[in-house]
Amino acid sequence: MAKVEERRSTLPKGDLKDVLREMLLIRRFEEKVEERFRAGELPGFLHVAIGQEASAVGVCRALEDGDVISSTHRAHGHTLAKGTHPNELMAELYGKTEGCSHGYGGSMHLFDVQRGNMGANAVIGGGLPHITGAALTFQMRGEPRVAVGFFGDGATNIGTFHEALNMAQLWQVPAVFVLEDNKWAESTPESQHSPLRDLSERAKAFGMKAIKADGQDVEAVFKAARQALEHARSGKGPVFIHLDCVRFHGHYIGDPQVYRPKDEAKELRETRDPIETLRDRLGLSDDEFAELDTEVTEIVEASVEFAKAGTDPAPEDALKNIYA
Repeated sequence: MAKVEERRSTLPKGDLKDVLREMLLIRRFEEKVEERFRAGELPGFLHVAIGQEASAVGVCRALEDGDVISSTHRAHGHTLAKGTHPNELMAELYGKTEGCSHGYGGSMHLFDVQRGNMGANAVIGGGLPHITGAALTFQMRGEPRVAVGFFGDGATNIGTFHEALNMAQLWQVPAVFVLEDNKWAESTPESQHSPLRDLSERAKAFGMKAIKADGQDVEAVFKAARQALEHARSGKGPVFIHLDCVRFHGHYIGDPQVYRPKDEAKELRETRDPIETLRDRLGLSDDEFAELDTEVTEIVEASVEFAKAGTDPAPEDALKNIYA
């Protein structure tokens, strides 16, 4: 594992096209998933994070081998960014045994422990105690690893958020708490669920270091994540990262979004799309972008075919992995 002082705090320019490809893959994957869900092919509920690709890619790009994450009910981007193959993720959404959770998880319970993904969680803020616990394990074992928890603004009002951050700061464990603040808490404006307009102030209540960054700028996210990870990995305690994010879609597929100004999402797509921001920064021509788009679209289409050809779970396995 690389030494702390040798880690880069900025993304190398030569890597930015690959970063754009990764964000575009997540975007096209979620668009395809929405299409297949509306066609009635996917069971359960579906929540996409279209517009928030930079936070997933920027943070996961900053991780080292051995670091782990926990996610939310909006987990497809985090799962792909952490290294799960699109085939395995799509198979999971189709409920196939070839899926990353062998068909038991579905969209809101995506696990891939082998790749350091400790799981998505349908319970708001439910993954944060897991991250504090994982970080305590790393501390007690003397391992130079960090546990990272993603969550949204609504989770900052949940008891497990305060409990997890309190214990993490008390024990000075190597944890990083990443707030993807899209300001909607599912469907409630932030002004109606929090007395604070700056949610990084929540961390200060525990004496925890806080870092703010533009969640729509993948380079800014990476820089903030590197700084936070180095702080935590060096034994200086946990860090709270506040990312200002934008959610282009509703809380769930089919959400009428009556709580939101009618043209808001369209306007935000035109001004704060993380993919277009990076594309412009790279100066890619239409042909270059189209080539990249074709490449990732083919990967996504292949993942659908892989999932459809997958193995349905055996009925007698329905009660496996249930503990009561």
